[in-house]
Amino acid sequence: MTLVRNLFALALVSLAVAAQAQTWPSQPIKFIAPFPPGGTVDQITRFLQPHLQTALGQSIVIENRAGASGSIGAAAAAKSPPDGNTWLFVFDTHGVNPSLIPNLPFDTLKDLAPVMLLGKGAMVVTAHAATTPYKTFNEMLQAARAKSGAVSYGTIGSGSLAHLTMTALSGPLKAEWTHIPYKGGGPLVSDGIAGHVPVTLATYALWAPHFQSGRLRPLAVTSPKRMAQLPDVPTIAELGVPGFEAEAWWGMFAPAGVPPAIMARMHAEMSKVMRLQAVQERFTQMGIVMSASSPDELGKFLAGEVDRWAKVVKEHKIKAGE
Repeated sequence: MTLVRNLFALALVSLAVAAQAQTWPSQPIKFIAPFPPGGTVDQITRFLQPHLQTALGQSIVIENRAGASGSIGAAAAAKSPPDGNTWLFVFDTHGVNPSLIPNLPFDTLKDLAPVMLLGKGAMVVTAHAATTPYKTFNEMLQAARAKSGAVSYGTIGSGSLAHLTMTALSGPLKAEWTHIPYKGGGPLVSDGIAGHVPVTLATYALWAPHFQSGRLRPLAVTSPKRMAQLPDVPTIAELGVPGFEAEAWWGMFAPAGVPPAIMARMHAEMSKVMRLQAVQERFTQMGIVMSASSPDELGKFLAGEVDRWAKVVKEHKIKAGE
């Protein structure tokens, strides 16, 4: 008799969850972008917003909660009610922060549920055409080797994937450079195109228009193979670090505990949106290779990123704010 009651109770719960998913969303949805306006996370979130509004039949509000390499916005999402009304879009710093920022107010692998890995993209080492003499990566490298710290490079922030990438490369390339951290992609672009920072490492999406204008020179890419958009620009692996790759990535998460039926609905609608020609064309323009993964695939990928970059942080004794 107890078994029958338990099965009956389970059936009621399942019916309730299914009913909730059918009525969801019944109020405006919030998308948290944990970086300032102008960066790639903000661009992607705002581009997807109208398509998802149409798919879900509900308005979507975007909230930029910038700070601490995306961890402030991520913490806000992790602490939100798991009712399907709050979703988080993250950048690759999400896989770095657990080892870099002490006492994160949330557990990266437990307090946020993976929805979808949206895509990956190469970062590009660039030099300002007017304020630097570097026409190739090797010219920049020789300058760095000639005098420690003589070459300064900018990234979207301290502890960003770009920061860790350049740090990890200093040993194999036998060079030292000076890091200039910015508070997001928007501020980095402003100083980068003005020539206030001579060298940068950031995603292709941030720099594409300025490569075309000739204001910036692409020197190398961090992807495992050359980019279709920059076929003449070599990879870091080609330039002396065999097998090296460090790609930026973008993903979507939810507070842990969102009902499975709602998670499944959001993933299904996101999958449809990602198949739209306009979305695919936009991702290509941004230099992003679309993934549109399953939640499980994103979860495994994130765990691998956390492990990989924790080793770099430990080996180089990197601390937040450096």
